[in-house]
Formats: sequence, structure tokens, C-alpha cells
Amino acid sequence: MILLRWVAIVGQLTAITVAQRMYDLQLELGLCYLVVGLSVIGNLVAIFVFPENKRLSETENLAMVLFDLLQLGALLYLTGGLHNPFALLLLGPVTVSAAVLTTASTVLVGATAIILVTILSQFHEPLRTVQGFHLRIPELFVFGNWLALVIAIMFIGAYSRRVTSEMHSMSDALSATQMALSREQKLTDLGGVVAAAAHELGTPLATIKLVSAELMDELSDNPDLYEDAALIREQADRCRDILRDMGRAGKDDLHLRQAPLMAVVTEAAEPHAHRGKFVHYSHDPDAGSELNQPAILRKPEIIHGLRNLVQNAVDFSNANVWVETDWNAETISIRIIDDGLGFPPSLIGRIGDPFMRKRRSTSDNQQRPEYEGMGLGLFIAKTLLERSGAELKFANGPEITIPNDAQTKKVGAIVEVVWPRDAIDARHGSNAVPIGLNQHITN
Repeated sequence: MILLRWVAIVGQLTAITVAQRMYDLQLELGLCYLVVGLSVIGNLVAIFVFPENKRLSETENLAMVLFDLLQLGALLYLTGGLHNPFALLLLGPVTVSAAVLTTASTVLVGATAIILVTILSQFHEPLRTVQGFHLRIPELFVFGNWLALVIAIMFIGAYSRRVTSEMHSMSDALSATQMALSREQKLTDLGGVVAAAAHELGTPLATIKLVSAELMDELSDNPDLYEDAALIREQADRCRDILRDMGRAGKDDLHLRQAPLMAVVTEAAEPHAHRGKFVHYSHDPDAGSELNQPAILRKPEIIHGLRNLVQNAVDFSNANVWVETDWNAETISIRIIDDGLGFPPSLIGRIGDPFMRKRRSTSDNQQRPEYEGMGLGLFIAKTLLERSGAELKFANGPEITIPNDAQTKKVGAIVEVVWPRDAIDARHGSNAVPIGLNQHITN
């Protein structure tokens, strides 16, 4: 703010000097320099009072922007009002406020600018030449300048505010996406570490169990020592069960970097498979048998993205969610379908935008009173899956209802995720995972 004000001060002094020296305009130099001097004093006070790393509050920012706007308005009053072409600079503080201040502050600055423009169109000191002539433009042009400035203040203010809001929303959503991916990666790494521990501790625990069993046989005539040996064996079994529950894989297993397509889909949907809705898994029979399904990369972004899509389907379904897979030589696709009401038609073109809200109906509030959708989950899913090379399509299924038909029909929202096969195929192409010896974990 200080730097911008210094630039404005230099520009104002240059304009006053050029107008007076080169064009012989008779200006109220004393008052003009006084108005510019107020900006100089304000900047000097800000430099000496506030440290360089001072972060201005909302109120302080608003005060500075209003001061600059009023200072510019006073200078324009002394130099012809709207007859002065530099009246266009009144748009500057409005644009700055729209970019850095809240909507309420921006409205206040814009209203102040409109009031100043209106006053300057009627009241100002005229521009006079050395011969005493007044430099004026026709009243029709004055009215046109006033109208253009008012429209520009409202349009540029609203446009800048909308762009800034979109940028902030996108930045927040991308931060949330990065946090979600980081969390998924940490969970994956933690599972691998725990699994490695379970694998490495399996042999010593088995030895402890064997030795304790032999001790129990030898100490059968000593009840106290026999109970101690039995306790050792029991605790060894308990350690084995705990480690087995905490992780199922071992070491940095090259095989675990890939998994069959249906295994990855099931893993992604597992947290939402027991929430009172039925999750059905199937694959297109035309794609081949399930035994010939492709192995894909077990990337955290793929698992977390699919998990968010399944969560959204479960949240909005009535009773059923279908997860269908399909593959051919060129593509691998997954379709997630629910039997709910589907996506709102008015928002289907914006699905995947962050912080997108739709006013909820009374029936929707009664059905899911705890749900406050912002579109962030779908944005995270879309961003993560697109990062893995996928293309997402959102649509609504046909609303088919047949009276007295016991079969559930697939209606509602449909999300299709399609990858080029080369992007995630773990057995062929550039992403093929090498099969070799397990790598021991090193400190």
C-alpha cells in the first residue's frame, strides 16, 4: 500500500507540474500541493509507526483505501472535476478494495466513489488558461463521463470481486486437496510400516510361542511356573493378532504397488460399504472374465478420489449404489451409479467446482439434516483423479419406474471415470511395476 501510494504521489506531482509549466494552466498550486502533501505525511507516518512486516487489518485497509479515494477526489475538485481526464483514476481504489477487502467494504468504497463522481460532475474548480479561458467539455460529455464512471465502478468492482473470490476458493480447495492426498499417502505408508513390522516380528513371536509350549510340557508338575509359561504363550498370540489386524502386507513389497482393478475399487469403497446402503460391484462381461481384469497402480490419489465419489453416491442414494468396471485395450473405466434423485440439472455443468452450494429443499433437509454439501468432496475427487490421468463425466440416469416391479432400477447420478490404459496399467507400458525381490527397510 505504501509503495502504491508513493507511485500515486509521484504521478500527481508530475501531472501538476506539467500542466502548470508546459500548458500554462492556472491551478491552485498551494491547495494542490497541500492535498498531495497529506498523502506524503500519511506515508511517512505509516513508515515510521508500523514495522515493515505489518499486516493491516480489514479496518485499517479500508481506512487507507478510503483516504486515497478522498484524496484523489479532492485533487480532482481543484483541477476541473469530470472535465479532467484523470478522473478515470477513481477506479483504482475501487479495484484495490475489490481485490483485498470484504464484500461489505468493497460496497462502501464503491458507493463513496459514485458519490464523489456525482459531486465532481457539478461542483469543482474550473481549469483556466493563462489568458483566463475556462477549459470545459460539453455538458453532454460531462454526463456521459459521469455515467461511464458509475457503470465502470459497479462493473469493475463486481468483476474484480468475483475473480478474487474464485481465486480464493480455488486456492482453499487445492489446499484441502493436497491435505487429503497427504493424509492418504501417510495412511498408505503407515500401513506398509506396520505390515513390515508384522512380517519381521512373525519369526521371533513364533519362536517364543514354540519355546513357551515346550516349557508348559516340562512344567506341568509346577502349577505356578506352568501358568507363567501359558501367559507368555497367550501374550505372544495376542501380539501376533494385533500386528495382523494392523497390517496385511510386508516390507516394501513390489507386488503391493499394484492390484487388480476390482481389488482397488473394493478397497476405495470399503469405508462406505456398511452405512446402511447396498454397494454392488460388477464388471462388463464384454470386457472379459474377472480373472483377466487388469492390474492398476495403487496410487493414493486414485483410492482417495474413488472413495470420495462412492461416499457422495452413498450419501445421496436411497438404498443402492452400483460400482461397475470396464476395460479394453485402450481404456479402463469405472462407473458409480446411485438410485437417488441425481444431480441438480441447473448445476450439472458446474459439478467439480469447489464451494458450490445449492439451496436445499425442505424434503432434502428432512432426509439429510446433517449434510451441508459444498462441492469440495467432488472437487477433491475430480482433481486427484484427473492428476492420475483420468477424465470424469457427470450425468443423470433415466428415471424409470415400473409399478409392481420388484427389481431396483439404476436411476439417479452417474459418474464415469475413464483412464487411458497406459496411464494406470501396472503390467504394461511405461507404468509397469517391476517384479523383483522385496526390498528390506533400512534406517
